[in-house]
Amino acid sequence: MYIHIGGNITLPADKIIGIFDIEKTSVNKEVNSYLQKLGKQGRIYYVSYDMPKSFVVTEKYVYITNVSVFTLKRRVAAPDSRLL
Repeated sequence: MYIHIGGNITLPADKIIGIFDIEKTSVNKEVNSYLQKLGKQGRIYYVSYDMPKSFVVTEKYVYITNVSVFTLKRRVAAPDSRLL
């Protein structure tokens, strides 16, 4: 199953490690350090340059997206997420 995370990006659901609210987690020192480290390694991908709402973590990359955590989690939970 594939999950549309915004823009023209879809990810295999089984490759998604986590989906996080950027506003709630970016105040955490460890999260900021993690994101900065990945940014320096070129492993952050901006799905959209609109106001970011969440980020999706995979083994290789972190995807910053303007799609809300609620919407992304609903897409993951949908029996046929290709329709969302």
